[in-house]
Amino acid sequence: VHVTADGRRLWIVHGDYFDAVVQCARWLAYVGDNLYEFTLKLNRHLNSLRARMGLPYWSLSAYLKHKVKSALNYVTDFEVAVANEARRRGHQGVVCGHIHRAEMRDINGVLYCNDGDWVESRTALVEHYDGKLELLHWAPAHETQGRGHVAGTVTA
Repeated sequence: VHVTADGRRLWIVHGDYFDAVVQCARWLAYVGDNLYEFTLKLNRHLNSLRARMGLPYWSLSAYLKHKVKSALNYVTDFEVAVANEARRRGHQGVVCGHIHRAEMRDINGVLYCNDGDWVESRTALVEHYDGKLELLHWAPAHETQGRGHVAGTVTA
């Protein structure tokens, strides 16, 4: 449990406990992990080509995740389950990872924060001295005229 500078109690958890696929069908999780790794490798080559063409970074795996409706339903169910457990434990919010989808929002009165990841979504969750939380999205130098910067922040 982390208490923010403004006094909010946030439950910090990886999130894999709430993953029904990992818990109930390990073979499916294994196949999914291998497909995800393949997609990341393919994405590196694709973005190398895109960079040579002057195009910005694009995440193939993020694109595929968003295109699959059942994956989106799973993500929503996952987020609600984690937020509900945080409330049950008496916390005002939860910080988790596992599904690698950066998000910060209120779910039935509970602050749900997923820091995403630094590889695929290039996001990080930070707390300011006053307790304000911010979700940062990194844009690398080749997308920002030579200087990397943080863009598209969400705060709570």
